[in-house]
Amino acid sequence: MTGILIIVGLVVLLSYLIGSIPTGYIVVKLKTGQDIRNIGSGSTGATNVKRVLGKKWFFTVLILDVIKGALPVVFAKMWAGHIDGIGLFPVLAAVAVIIGHSKPVFLQFKGGKSVASGVGTILALNWQMGLLIGLIWGVITYFSKYVSLGSIIALAISPFLMHFVAHAPLGYTVYCAIGAVYIIYLHRENIARLIKGEENKVR
Repeated sequence: MTGILIIVGLVVLLSYLIGSIPTGYIVVKLKTGQDIRNIGSGSTGATNVKRVLGKKWFFTVLILDVIKGALPVVFAKMWAGHIDGIGLFPVLAAVAVIIGHSKPVFLQFKGGKSVASGVGTILALNWQMGLLIGLIWGVITYFSKYVSLGSIIALAISPFLMHFVAHAPLGYTVYCAIGAVYIIYLHRENIARLIKGEENKVR
């Protein structure tokens, strides 16, 4: 039992630390010398990176954050698969990653909104659902011109897709539900601006 608890602790800690790697901050700092937390929304995510460096670096940071979200979950599956029959470890890894991205220890707990890293965790749990959710995000964002709206809707329906379409383990569905609530909460200011018609559109 003690050995399992140690493994659980290591999975959570390492996943949180990987999630805390501030990719957007690092890219902007290396390219411009600026602190992205003092620019635009103050988020370290890809959308705010786009305001500083443009579309190319938006996609670069987006992909890096997706990979950052997926890797700890993949490792958790590989590392603890022989003692984890209910899928607990990958779910714990996924939760730790999105918390790390939004509350990174390396940046005084001020990070991004965990959308790309969240999609990365879902890709690692079930790649078909991850691709579908990413597609939904892209379509809604393209037609509405609001990144935040695409993110909110795609993640809001993710637990339903995971349960009713993928018929995934219950833990995966619960994670999607918890992750969606958490990430939508991080978008509360965006939601207020959407309601007022003041949210910035993708140009």
